[in-house]
Amino acid sequence: MTTVIAVRRDGNTVMGSDGQVTLGHSVLKHGAKKVRKIYNNKVIVGFAGSAADGLALMERLENKLEEFRGNLLRACVELGKEWRMDRALRRLDAVLLAADLNSIFVVSGTGDVIEPDEPVIAIGSGGDYARACALALYKHTNLSAEEIVKESLLIASKICIYTNQTFFLEKLP
Repeated sequence: MTTVIAVRRDGNTVMGSDGQVTLGHSVLKHGAKKVRKIYNNKVIVGFAGSAADGLALMERLENKLEEFRGNLLRACVELGKEWRMDRALRRLDAVLLAADLNSIFVVSGTGDVIEPDEPVIAIGSGGDYARACALALYKHTNLSAEEIVKESLLIASKICIYTNQTFFLEKLP
């Protein structure tokens, strides 16, 4: 359970997450980093769900990016197909958010590779709260992508019990 959000605006892509790790009804960690730059710092990826599964999927996505020379759409589609069809991968419990300067994708174990209509998307238990906030700020303010991500995470943290106020952000370029 977590909140991960990505926003593209004015030539920048920013992805952020909270840092809370829970197990059952207990908070085990407050400062886990769930967003990272991969593929020579050209792609940002974040995960919601099981940490081990999310990290394994990040590594697989980076391998696909290498294979397809940085084509994020192709890498996400191939990862989604592999994830859905491979018996062992199908058991992984995570969702990925992947973004570069041109696009953002949600990748899930059911084979979904979704590019949102707006350059704003969020995943995780607080994802809907963060996304609603980000869409309103994106459409009705001139805030930067970074400011929108921060404010959206802050609001989600006040609503979602699985989202804390320790935030980690990555930015492109």
